[in-house]
Amino acid sequence: MKSSLLLIASFLILFSTNIQAQNEEVIPKKDELIVESNTTERDFIDPLTPARAAFYSAILPGLGQAYNKKYWKIPLIYAALGTGIYFYIDNSNEYNRYRDIYKRRLAGFTDDEFQGISDEAIIRAQKALSKNREISLLITVGIYALNIIDANVDAHLLQYNVDENLAIRPHFKMNELDATTNLGLTLNFNF
Repeated sequence: MKSSLLLIASFLILFSTNIQAQNEEVIPKKDELIVESNTTERDFIDPLTPARAAFYSAILPGLGQAYNKKYWKIPLIYAALGTGIYFYIDNSNEYNRYRDIYKRRLAGFTDDEFQGISDEAIIRAQKALSKNREISLLITVGIYALNIIDANVDAHLLQYNVDENLAIRPHFKMNELDATTNLGLTLNFNF
């Protein structure tokens, strides 16, 4: 089971990295025509912004959200990661406690805190706690991966053009003939 967790963790780490190649700067020739566009700072799209945000979140959880200026998500990320780590540590400590009690029973001691409980029940508790520990680890790794995905998606969505020339507004109109309401959405294009 540990080897499968190690395999999953190494798979996630291996495929969460982004490899970039260097591009040579293109220098225009004398005969080429250079056209400059009238783009404003709002129209500028940096294609590396999502990769940069994901990289920052992979380095330190929440750093990609700070790069995207979504500061309110940082406490949520750390609360989720902290909860997963807390349950992993708690299940691990309980597992070790039950394991030590079972080892003491095998050694012949009968003065443990679970004197009325059978050895089979202690073995079942160890298996359940081991399973819960592994699930806690898997959930924590999943939250870490979601942190990276969230930073990447937010960086992509920040580059969409959303202005007053393109709008979807709710439409509410009262029908005067039968006193019913008509609901809908209107899509407006302004040129």
